[in-house]
Amino acid sequence: MKKISDIPVNERPREKLLARGAESLSDKELLAVILGKGTQKDDVLSLSNKIIRIIDQKGIMVSVGDLMEVDGIGLAKAALIASAIEFVRRRIKPEGLKIKFPTDILPLLRHYDDRKQEHFICISLNGANEVLNLRVITIGLVNKSQVHPREVFADVIVERASSIIIAHNHPSGSLTPSSEDRETTIRIKDAGNILGINLLDHIIFNNKGYYSFLEDSAL
Repeated sequence: MKKISDIPVNERPREKLLARGAESLSDKELLAVILGKGTQKDDVLSLSNKIIRIIDQKGIMVSVGDLMEVDGIGLAKAALIASAIEFVRRRIKPEGLKIKFPTDILPLLRHYDDRKQEHFICISLNGANEVLNLRVITIGLVNKSQVHPREVFADVIVERASSIIIAHNHPSGSLTPSSEDRETTIRIKDAGNILGINLLDHIIFNNKGYYSFLEDSAL
C-alpha cells in the first residue's frame, strides 16, 4: 500500500478534499484526514484500513474499546473517531432512516461497491421499517463470502429487529446470483421465519448497478 509520502501532493487525502470535495475521497482517505497521521508501525492510510475493518463489523455501535483493539490507536484517537461517528449519527444517520422499498438502502451501500473482496452486509430494521443498524457480517474472497444464519441474526436478535435486508457486493462485476447466493437466501429466510424476523430482500450490487431478489420475485 502506498504511504502518504509516496502519493503526489495533489492526490493526498487532505489536499484532495480541499480541491475536489469530501465526496471524492474513499473511506480510508476520509478517516486518514480525521486521524492526521499514522504510527511508527503504520502509515495513516494503513492505519485507517485497520480501523475501517472494525467499524464495518460493529456498525454504528462501535465503541472506544473496539477501536482501541487496533494497534496504535490509543484513548485519544479512539475518542476522536467515536465522537466523529456519533456527531454524524445524530445528524445524518442511517439509524432511523425509514425504508419504503428495500432498494432504499442502496445509498447506504455505496461505499462498499468498489471493495475487492465480497462483503456480506445485514441491515436491521424495526417494526416501522426504520434502520436500526448496518454491519458487515463477513468478508470473503474475490467472489465468495461464506455466511451462516447464526452470524446474521446474532446481533439482530439483541437489537429486537423486526426485519432485515441482506446485501453483498460482487467484485467480479456480474450481478447474476450464484447458486450459493440463492442457497444462502433460502437458509436466512427460513431461519428468520423461525425467529419471527422477516427477510425483506437480498440485494447484490456493484458500482454499475444492483440485483434484487424481491424485484425478481426470487424471494
